[in-house]
Amino acid sequence: MIIASIVTLLTLLLLSVPVAATLLILALVIGYFFSSFPLHLALGDVLWSASNSFLLIAIPLFVLLGELLVRSGVAKNTYMALESWLSWLPGGLLHANIGTATFFSATSGSSVATSATVGTVALPQAKRLGYDSRLFTGSIAAGGTLGIMIPPSINLIVYGFITETSIPKLFAASLIPGIMLATIFVIGTAALCTINPSLGGPKRSHSWGERLKGLVELLPVLSLFFIVVGSIYAGWATPTEAAAIGVAGALILAMVFRTLSVKMLFEALEGTMKTTGMIMLIIVASYFLNFVLASSGVTREISNFITASGLDSFNTLLLVVALYVILGFFLETLSLMVITLPIVAPVIISLGYDPIWFGVLVILLIEMALITPPVGLNLYVVQSVRKEGSLNQVMTGALPYVLMMVIMGIFLIAFPDIALYLPGIIG
Repeated sequence: MIIASIVTLLTLLLLSVPVAATLLILALVIGYFFSSFPLHLALGDVLWSASNSFLLIAIPLFVLLGELLVRSGVAKNTYMALESWLSWLPGGLLHANIGTATFFSATSGSSVATSATVGTVALPQAKRLGYDSRLFTGSIAAGGTLGIMIPPSINLIVYGFITETSIPKLFAASLIPGIMLATIFVIGTAALCTINPSLGGPKRSHSWGERLKGLVELLPVLSLFFIVVGSIYAGWATPTEAAAIGVAGALILAMVFRTLSVKMLFEALEGTMKTTGMIMLIIVASYFLNFVLASSGVTREISNFITASGLDSFNTLLLVVALYVILGFFLETLSLMVITLPIVAPVIISLGYDPIWFGVLVILLIEMALITPPVGLNLYVVQSVRKEGSLNQVMTGALPYVLMMVIMGIFLIAFPDIALYLPGIIG
């Protein structure tokens, strides 16, 4: 039954059937052939119960927050401010790419929005100053992955929903790893450009007056981050309520920057509806698939198989890590999460691993999937913004950052307190 399910899933994906439809078809096939009960009759009830959650309202709100920030001019100001502080390092503007992605990730919650926004602002600078297109575009794609690690993160909300884990604790757990990963990106980029200066570009020096002026430009992003995430940590707002506050803050920023218009608002709402529709269809379809897998015994069979394999807890964890790395080459990140977590998470948690720590590890692994071909979504986003050259250049430039993520993964596995320290403080 397990082999038949995997073959069906891969066949549908290779035929380019939309992910949500693939999950529903797979669930109906498994329920029909491998269950003595008419599980398809529960489709309506399961889909309703999956979508009828107050927590999920946070998803369209965080998507809208990102859409508003993309169009408000905040990203451009943030980029110029960070360029004045970071471009003296070996690699020049490459560090501004990573820094802007880090700051924008702290408000958008989406890797795609982060990559597209930073790419729109940064790529004209690269062309004008003659940067190596490979590492420059790779730094944008890699920096964009921070959008699903640094809170608030839509993917962390999905993880919390699927595994019934505290969203505030997940947000707290991902903060230090997110900052560490951004730091590793900066150090790794500086090292690469020191060894081979042609990979970067000219260093740029700025006066302290320009730098201090740049700090003022960072205040809107920092204020929005502390309002949204701080209200969650302080217990003043749920993730959904904090997302609504963030949207209100983004609208205020758009008014301050005089970029708020009926057209801009309509485009933001349209983008929000498209993205939310995709996410919600995948979530509810995966919820029904998980119900069928559990009812027909597939989940139990996989758990028994792993238990009977004789692997200890650490080797089982390494097996799961390898599974995510391999699947990340072929599956989109959200699909990868909703397909695997209901099966993998209970096994890992039963072995004594903390579900909050595992959530951060999963996010790191699917970050790698965002910049590994052939389905690395951020690679295509950056290339679409770039509108010239070949996709292979973006792929090549992103490879060093994949290795940096591997280093971060080793740190996270060797020192779990990197993720568990802040959740322990907030209780």
